Amino acid sequence: MVELSDPADPRLDDFRDLTDADVRPDRRGIVIAEGVNVVERLATSPYAVRAVIGVRARIEALWPVLEPLGVPVYLVDKWVLSAVVGFRVTRGVLASADRPAAQDAGELLARAHRVAVLEALNDFENLGSLFRNAAAFGVDAVLLDPRCADPLYRRSVRVSMGHVLRVPFAVLPGEWPASLGVLAEHGFEIVAMTPGGSRDLRTLSPPERWAVLLGAEGPGLSEAAMARADVRVRIPMAAGVDSLNVATAAAVAFAQLC
Repeated sequence: MVELSDPADPRLDDFRDLTDADVRPDRRGIVIAEGVNVVERLATSPYAVRAVIGVRARIEALWPVLEPLGVPVYLVDKWVLSAVVGFRVTRGVLASADRPAAQDAGELLARAHRVAVLEALNDFENLGSLFRNAAAFGVDAVLLDPRCADPLYRRSVRVSMGHVLRVPFAVLPGEWPASLGVLAEHGFEIVAMTPGGSRDLRTLSPPERWAVLLGAEGPGLSEAAMARADVRVRIPMAAGVDSLNVATAAAVAFAQLC
């Protein structure tokens, strides 16, 4: 544990200017975890932690999981922390980790039975919430089309409460939605979630291997993607309500199917 007082110290560069730096191409090799619970999950995940920065109370709370890592832990006051990061850090601690190599979608499907597949889901917070729900209900993996937001962006990691670090994910290769063909090759039945679905979710008997297909907030699933599904399913709702937040809809679907 090293106490630092200079926000310009180069040892803190992993955490500098996070208001936009962690979505720039030159920072894509780093994953940032924010908050005690998320940093703890990072420390116990397969991700290789690089460094930790935080105020004394938060570092001391995390010390039992941080000490065995043998990585630099920088102790700062709240003003230095905010100056480094670029905004007021109310959670008091951040950690950085190396971004792992991209996983192969086919390899994930070979050992999975319950999968979420996302089309053009580009809201970081919705994405983080969806990963948290996937972890809660035991979904084995999440597959994304190339237009989806980065699950390892700082805000997604935070909103997921660190569960994005534990749920395997991969980007489907090739042209979308033709790339959904890999699901059929691995014996998955594709369940498209749409308010106009012909089947009530409550009447669906989960197949042995299923993939829930979900679209972005607002536009929902494209017709081309739904055409690749085995069944179109709706969540019954009260009159006058046409849809749910995508992460909420995912949670309802996961709870029913799992």
